[in-house]
Amino acid sequence: MNLPVQFAPQPLETSSMPWIPLGPGESFKPLRFLPNGRALLLRLEPGTLVPRHRHHGEVHAFNLAGQRKLLESGEVVGAGAYVYEPAGNVDSWMAVGDEPVIVHIVSFGAMEYLGDNDQVLRRDTASSLRDIYINHCREHGLTPLNLGGDVHS
Repeated sequence: MNLPVQFAPQPLETSSMPWIPLGPGESFKPLRFLPNGRALLLRLEPGTLVPRHRHHGEVHAFNLAGQRKLLESGEVVGAGAYVYEPAGNVDSWMAVGDEPVIVHIVSFGAMEYLGDNDQVLRRDTASSLRDIYINHCREHGLTPLNLGGDVHS
């Protein structure tokens, strides 16, 4: 029986990592860039809206802190809740309550922000988020961590 090659775990101390701005009230800490996906912590300040967007791959989101309201269903998701979104899902949500929302997200494929007529306004991929991370590090004199980067989509 051939067992797969084992690699040593790679702990990442996230408390010392900066929150990297994505837009007003929205920031992230990258955890890992995958060939067709990413793992990250996403932080939204109270009242911040994540506008309508479409996922080209599945999404796994685990709320670590705060509450967010899923605007299509009206459901409020709090700390400790897990939300699965299949590929092709279109949704929007916002941070509600008095504290920031922090969500651990693992997602695959591109995510497209949509306008009123479903036109694509912005497209986020593992590669584009990695570029934001690298540029943030350069601008602030930080050494980028090796978080993967053989990204294609």
